[in-house]
Amino acid sequence: MIVDCYTHFWESPRQIGLDIGDPTERIAGPLGLRRPQVPLDAGSERHLAACEPVDKTFVLGFESAYLDAEIPNSLVAAYVRQHPDKLIGFAGIDPSSPREAIEAMRHAQDELGMRGVSVAPAAQDFHPSASQALKVYEVAAELHLPVLFHSGPHFAPRSKLEYARPVLLDEVAREFPTLNIIIAHLGYPWIDETLVLLAKHPGVFSDISWLLHQPWQAYQALLSAYQYGVMDKLLFGSGFPYTSAAACIEALYSINHLVRGTNLPTIPREELRSIVERDALELLGIEASNGSERRRRDRQLLDEEG
Repeated sequence: MIVDCYTHFWESPRQIGLDIGDPTERIAGPLGLRRPQVPLDAGSERHLAACEPVDKTFVLGFESAYLDAEIPNSLVAAYVRQHPDKLIGFAGIDPSSPREAIEAMRHAQDELGMRGVSVAPAAQDFHPSASQALKVYEVAAELHLPVLFHSGPHFAPRSKLEYARPVLLDEVAREFPTLNIIIAHLGYPWIDETLVLLAKHPGVFSDISWLLHQPWQAYQALLSAYQYGVMDKLLFGSGFPYTSAAACIEALYSINHLVRGTNLPTIPREELRSIVERDALELLGIEASNGSERRRRDRQLLDEEG
């Protein structure tokens, strides 16, 4: 099974806090000096075409009171309902207001059928292990909802990179060992911090979205993961709308071409294939995380016992 663990779709980049101004403007991206243009066309039609080669695709919501930006969970859920065999919705939750976040999380699971949570500390102006955020993670763990952290850079100028470092998630993983955590983009540019967390915590995983835009950086990151023994914790992710699943799969399988004819080590092809074909749904417990269905069965059992 091929699962794309990181995609967005939007009607405007302003929904993720980007005020792009001139459509030709380019932004500093996570890909080094080659700065990708902000995709203006990131609608559902293009999104669906881009995820054609994969079996399942995570579609991430986004909410930030700090940036006054939102990809509404209702919008994501409506799109996912149109393609339930292909798409899995992750609710955009803003832990800076824990009561509202917990209510939104429960609503997203029970009413919208969403199967995970997406947070972005740098874009939401909160420390990942702040007390209000821990309350949200506690409920996510109770609901068996994996939490994806947008670690690494966020493009909005007002975002706070000091909250984006993967190492700040160590306390979260220690506090909630049953919570499945996904660190986006291998935590770029703090990849070494992510690798240490992957080795340390059984419930911490990371997707490789965006890295494959920059082959040399991707090669170094994946080689480090292989040498560190954490390849089994890496999940495939494309990073749509900046690229497509097909382009990322091709780039991943071609990564060793960079060092052909040199004395530099290669990454075994079987290890690369394992990233593409890894069953992220089973690893993250998503098939068992449909809280509304589980609670329905629980109520049925209680009625039968009564």
